[in-house]
Amino acid sequence: KKMIKDLIVRLLEEANEEAEQKGWCDTELSTNEQTRKEKTEAVESLHAEIDETEASIAKLTKELGELSTQIQELDAAVAKATTLRNDEKAKNEETIKDAKEAQVAVEQALQVLKDFYAKAGEATALVQQEPPEIFEKPYQGMGGESGGVIGMLEVIQSDFARLETETKAAESQAQA
Repeated sequence: KKMIKDLIVRLLEEANEEAEQKGWCDTELSTNEQTRKEKTEAVESLHAEIDETEASIAKLTKELGELSTQIQELDAAVAKATTLRNDEKAKNEETIKDAKEAQVAVEQALQVLKDFYAKAGEATALVQQEPPEIFEKPYQGMGGESGGVIGMLEVIQSDFARLETETKAAESQAQA
């Protein structure tokens, strides 16, 4: 009987140990299941965040490409405008130089004509006889009249001076 009792006691102890083991296993399984759910949710959340970040990267990459294209277009426009401005500046400088030279040439022509007309009344190179009575005084040319050559040259000279002034003003304004 003692053997049976020992066997029963041992079986009861084993049953208790198995019950304790089963309780511990159930607790661990429950804890592991909860941990697995939390980790799965965290992984899904991270995957969603990765997808959002990748979409944002794609969008920003596209915007960067568009902005780079716009920058290239602006650079080309600036280069073209700079070339046009340099050409305009060279043309303005040439115009100013030509206007100054023309003013000097017109001034010299005016001086030659004024000297000529001043001496015209004293000219005797072609005189063969006494002048007819219709001439009361020697011919002095038409230099002093408003429509004469001198008047026309003075207008031309003032036009060149105005051209020089306007071109300098336009150049100054274009540089600003």
